[in-house]
Amino acid sequence: MHHIDLTAVSWRKSSYSNDTGGACVEVSDDLPALVPVRDSKRPSAAHLVFPAAHWSAFVEMVKQGA
Repeated sequence: MHHIDLTAVSWRKSSYSNDTGGACVEVSDDLPALVPVRDSKRPSAAHLVFPAAHWSAFVEMVKQGA
């Protein structure tokens, strides 16, 4: 397992995120081959990192209602 330094990446909240405390995620687009994902309510907690192609496929499936 490799450590990926995410201290300098910028994070963006899900478009479904709001100010009422819903379950939301943040992702970073700063790494071309990887997509880091974290809980927007606990940004200092552990995060997940997915290959960019896998994340794109996941997002497309969600958009299609799968």
